[in-house]
Amino acid sequence: MKTIGLIGGLSWESTADYYKYLNTFVKEKLGGLHSAKCLLHSFDFEEIVTLQKNAEWDKATNCMTDAAQKLENGGADVILICTNTMHKMAEEVEASVQIPLIHIADATAKKIKQQGLKTVGLLGTKFTMEQNFYKERLNAHGIEVVIPNEDDRQTIHNVIFDELCKGMIKESSKAAYLQIMSKLQEKGAEGIILGCTEIPLLIKQADSDIPLFDTTCIHAEAAVEFALQEEKVQV
Repeated sequence: MKTIGLIGGLSWESTADYYKYLNTFVKEKLGGLHSAKCLLHSFDFEEIVTLQKNAEWDKATNCMTDAAQKLENGGADVILICTNTMHKMAEEVEASVQIPLIHIADATAKKIKQQGLKTVGLLGTKFTMEQNFYKERLNAHGIEVVIPNEDDRQTIHNVIFDELCKGMIKESSKAAYLQIMSKLQEKGAEGIILGCTEIPLLIKQADSDIPLFDTTCIHAEAAVEFALQEEKVQV
């Protein structure tokens, strides 16, 4: 089994879900008492958020590449960036190490294409929804992306940072998200990407009548598939 290197703490709330999913998927595939081999570099999220707010992306990139190199030096065989937003510097992170990086948008695009969808709505931080690094990655897979209007983008962003990253789950916020998702359906979305790893804490598939793509779960599943490429199920 290969060792999965996690760049986490972005926030720790969703990183905890990554750890849960990785171990769950390994147990499902191998049985017995098997669990995932992984290494975690966990940031103080406040420090990263400050860099994001101040648009100090070069400093943020340095933090991310440093984390990836530490994981590689520690024995990781593959890198996961445990957040959608910080895939803004995914290419720089991948170039800084000799081991592969599994891109969250690539893993998500694979799932979308498996369901035969062409147009999806994207929920995430304002950075993820408004900048091109994520949407263009999906476009390269032949997937069209629609995003909420400016006011709705701000609502989504605020709920992520002011509530979900602090472990707060509010029914009023869920209702607001569902209304925004309905608007995206009206704009042609056949499915919705939960493109922030905290959003699945609030929104579940049972809340929607169209496919939802939980990027945390999808990313973790892709990592386990990579880690177990040469493994056999225990008899």
